[in-house]
Amino acid sequence: MLAPPPDDHDCGWKKYAEAQAAELALLKEKFDALERRVLGKKSERLKSSKLPPPLPSKSDPEAAAQKRKTNASLRNARLETETIPIPVPKDACTCPECGATELRRVGKGKPSTVYDYVQPFFRKRVYLRETLACRCGHIVTANAPDRVGEKTRYAPGFVAHLIVNKCGDSNPQYRLEKSYRNIGIPISRSTLCGLIHRGAAELKPLHNAALKLVPAAPNVHADETSMRQQDLEGRSYIWSFVTPELVVYRYAPSRSGSIPKQVLGDSQGRLVVDMYTGYNAVTKPGGRLRAGCIAHARRKLFEQREHPETKEALDLISEIYRVEREAKEAGILGTEAHLALRKEKSRPLFAKLLRWAHRHHGQFNPKSGMAKAIRYLLKNFRELGRFLRFASIPPDNNVAEASLRRVALGRGNYLFFGNEQAGHDFAVLYTLVASCEKHDINAIDYLTDVIMRVQTHPASKIDELLPHRWKPPGTAPPTG
Repeated sequence: MLAPPPDDHDCGWKKYAEAQAAELALLKEKFDALERRVLGKKSERLKSSKLPPPLPSKSDPEAAAQKRKTNASLRNARLETETIPIPVPKDACTCPECGATELRRVGKGKPSTVYDYVQPFFRKRVYLRETLACRCGHIVTANAPDRVGEKTRYAPGFVAHLIVNKCGDSNPQYRLEKSYRNIGIPISRSTLCGLIHRGAAELKPLHNAALKLVPAAPNVHADETSMRQQDLEGRSYIWSFVTPELVVYRYAPSRSGSIPKQVLGDSQGRLVVDMYTGYNAVTKPGGRLRAGCIAHARRKLFEQREHPETKEALDLISEIYRVEREAKEAGILGTEAHLALRKEKSRPLFAKLLRWAHRHHGQFNPKSGMAKAIRYLLKNFRELGRFLRFASIPPDNNVAEASLRRVALGRGNYLFFGNEQAGHDFAVLYTLVASCEKHDINAIDYLTDVIMRVQTHPASKIDELLPHRWKPPGTAPPTG
């Protein structure tokens, strides 16, 4: 009987077996990652941590009282109030002490406020336009009411309501059709579609004005996400550019880097993005300074959390965010004090994170997810640490990612754009609705107003109608 080969023997079959085992491990890792993505939880919150407890929020009774007062005034301003008297029952109108049956009224009564839901309704308004005639045959008729486009029966308020439901709440048109029918307005999906695109055509000048303001911003966040175009075989993309004042979207049938170049040009400042090469054209020398996203690096590590080595790195990143929260609690975000706090506390933490990456570099299969996560840290450490030099930019690009959630919801609800022009139209509407939300402006009120004013407003002053500069009718125009 032949003896088994020693463990240290070298032959072709042993190398083949080791290669197969390594490939099997990679395939299993990819399968586990896909399974987590499809079936696992989306939250990246850690189950437990040895970090100190979060800083207690500073209680400010005056600020809390002012917030309650503001909320109450907003409710009273928007809600129709109905006063319903409730008389005292007859059997309770006899005094149990003296037996008197005639009780006097005390004050106006004790109020009890209840918020109720009354099914909403639209109004059908019939305008009787006066017509006058002269004996000589001259006839004059009063002007028609304002509406979006010629010969349409739908007022600006209706179109604004439709746009916000579609682009703000991501409701597909078949649901809107049912919703309008339930409140007494039978309207076809084709009519809804036509109104949406007609509104986008009227509001296009505002989108152009917003695009011109993006390059002037010193700090810009950008990101992109895929979308389906019905007549396109591949993926199309919606790009988001977020400034302190606006959220601006652009649509493109491809992921080409031409869109960042068209929007930002040769402007100066900082651009907070991930490491996608499509932004290289605007971050080359002489262009914008690229800042990375620590949240991306953390996500890659979080996906490999089954490796015990990742705990130290995740804890260090949590400490960096704890410093950001400390600055927010102190009210010094974006100031020199904030930058000093980052240099004092965040810089050593970031250095420890890089040392951790160097220490574990080369310990894992180069094709494994863990090795890729470590390489991401080491390859992009300059961009990832850019927030340590500028207090005006955060350590991540979460604001741009959040701006694309409405697109992701739409992708799940109404699935695709019918054609390229539809994609461009939705970029217009997304821009105005998202910018209204950024400044806590009621998007329906805003669109109802500007969808008519934009048609007659001077083109040289069209930026006065953008959400961050808009003044409701009856208020003083902007100065300066």
